Amino acid sequence: MSRPSDWPLQPHSLRFVVPAALVEDLRHNPLTRGLYPLGLGHYVHAAGHHMRRESHDDYLLIYCTQGAGELQVAQDRYRIRAGDLVLLPKGVRHRYQSADDDPWSIYWAHFDGHMSPLFLDQIGIDSGRYVLSLGHHPKLVQDFATLLQLRQTGFHSLALLHVSNQLKQILSYLALLRYQLRQQAQPGLNVEEVHALMEERVQSQLDLDTLADTVGLSKFHFVKKYREMTGTTPIKHFIHLKIERACYLMDITDQPIQQISHSLGYDDAYYFSRLFKKVMGIAPSAYRKLNKG
Repeated sequence: MSRPSDWPLQPHSLRFVVPAALVEDLRHNPLTRGLYPLGLGHYVHAAGHHMRRESHDDYLLIYCTQGAGELQVAQDRYRIRAGDLVLLPKGVRHRYQSADDDPWSIYWAHFDGHMSPLFLDQIGIDSGRYVLSLGHHPKLVQDFATLLQLRQTGFHSLALLHVSNQLKQILSYLALLRYQLRQQAQPGLNVEEVHALMEERVQSQLDLDTLADTVGLSKFHFVKKYREMTGTTPIKHFIHLKIERACYLMDITDQPIQQISHSLGYDDAYYFSRLFKKVMGIAPSAYRKLNKG
């Protein structure tokens, strides 16, 4: 593991390193070897905090919640502000420090495992891009606080298992959050407005003309931009909403499948059943018989 800084801990700050013997257990446990923590911490108003690593042999996540700091990777310098996320891959030489005039407060985690680069790819971290501006997210803060509860468990093996998977949850949430922020930043297409219309009309029908008119685009540009932003087509998403609604109705009511089909805008129950099977992999009648717990 890359050595953490020796910054003198201030009140309300935390730092701990997973013992080497337990890291070996995590590295070989099938439930944790994909991604596991090496060290965790929370530095509050960290005046004078600085670190320089010529050799970096794990992955490092830093989330700045207050104040400011600076990161340097090779010749590139980044001003780190509250709401910024730093993700440094293995092997990247770096230096960072808290700002003298506005010391940062940060959560941090060193981690490793063969799944680590896969998570970084999902988040959108690649060579030359190590800082993401996410803003303040209470869920992230709470998730980091949950990670830090490990210090109260005596490094019990089950607690380490939970923390390893909590760390995966944080990284997967960062990927989703980044995707959502990119959606919101896209000019010319308000996806939330489109989805709101779909939700409103889930019991009837919508065509591409209506959806494209809603956002003031031609059908061609609407479908192209929507696919770029969501990875699917608007009609496919609308159909999935309908099928989700059908599953919900079958779960909570005894309505006949034909009635559910009509309530979702499908006059032809056989056509509805074919769509349902195409999305869910089984017919509506078979879905209803499932023991879904």
